[in-house]
This record gives sequence, structure tokens and C-alpha cells, in this order.
Amino acid sequence: MIVLTDKIEFPDVSLATRDGLLAIGGDLSVERLLLAYKSGIFPWFEIEQPILWWSPDPRFVLYPEKLKISKSMQQFLKKTEFRVTTNRAFEEVIKNCSKIKRSGQQGTWITNTMIKAYCNLHELGYAKSFEVWDKDNLIGGLYGIDFGNQVFCGESMFSKKSNASKLAFIKLIEQSNYKLIDCQVHTKHLESLGAEEIPRENFLKIIN
Repeated sequence: MIVLTDKIEFPDVSLATRDGLLAIGGDLSVERLLLAYKSGIFPWFEIEQPILWWSPDPRFVLYPEKLKISKSMQQFLKKTEFRVTTNRAFEEVIKNCSKIKRSGQQGTWITNTMIKAYCNLHELGYAKSFEVWDKDNLIGGLYGIDFGNQVFCGESMFSKKSNASKLAFIKLIEQSNYKLIDCQVHTKHLESLGAEEIPRENFLKIIN
């Protein structure tokens, strides 16, 4: 296990374990987080754990041109009165994401420290949110990192009403000019939308 120091640096991702764990420790400063994402690394840890840094191989991604929208979702998109906005309620979105119960996790990985760190990134223009509204009620959304290389690094999403998070994800792709959406690790939800696994080496070439 590689333990990080106060120096803003990461080991080579080739040193990650089979499940993608690369390093432990460090901090969630803006400088370290930006270096991490630009290096194909992201933090993921549960409350009361130290900061864990990951770079899985393969990487789970979605190419926008391969987005799959089911027939039922197409009908939903035609009829829905839900509104989608961008960067209108970043802190509300990340806090809602932190409250969602997920199978296989005993607690949230979006800790108060994590929320503060990503809000700092948002204030500097590096983190974005997409919000879904039913009238004036926030019912779904997602957030992630955009450091200007046409790649959106998705972090988390939430939904209080059926299809709300899917709507946010679809609008993220339709309203942006991204060449790749980084989904990090496999989920059936995103696989149904067209996400796929690619070698980490290929992913690193794309983000650099």
C-alpha cells in the first residue's frame, strides 16, 4: 500500500492493485484533486476510512455517440414536464447524492469533507451539476468534474422520482460537447445507457 505525503503527487497508476486501489492518505485539496483526475485517479472511501485513491483497469466509460435510449425512455422524454438546469444547485445535488442508500455500501462515501472539497472545485469552475426539477422541487441530478479536456468525470447521481437521474445523464450528453463520459466503475444502470469497459491505458490516452 502506497501512503501519500503532504507533497502533491501520486504514484504511477500501474502500481494499483487488481481492484484499482492505488494509494492511501493525502488530502482533498483543489490541487491534489485536479492532479488526480488529470492522472486518471479518483478518491472513493467510506466515512471513518482514510482517503483511498483509485485507478481501476479496465475503466468504465461512455462514448456520447453510443448512448442508448430505450423506447420507453424516448416516450418519457417526449412527455415529461421535468426541467433540467446546469449549475443551479450544485451543493444541493451533492448533498442529495450523499443521502442515497446504495447496495453493497454500509455508509456514504460522500462525507462532509468530500462535499466541501467538491464545492470548492465547483466555485473554481471545475465541478458541474445537472439538476432535474418537478416545478420548484429538486427531484434528481448528477455532478462531476470537468477540467477542460472534453471529458466529464461523473461522480454520483440521485433520483427521487422515476427516470430523473437518467434524464440528467441524457441531457448532460445532449447539451455538452464531451468526447467521453468517465463512469469510473461498472454499474448496471449506466451499462443500460451504453457505458462500456475500456483498458485504462486507452482511457489515459484520451484524457491526456
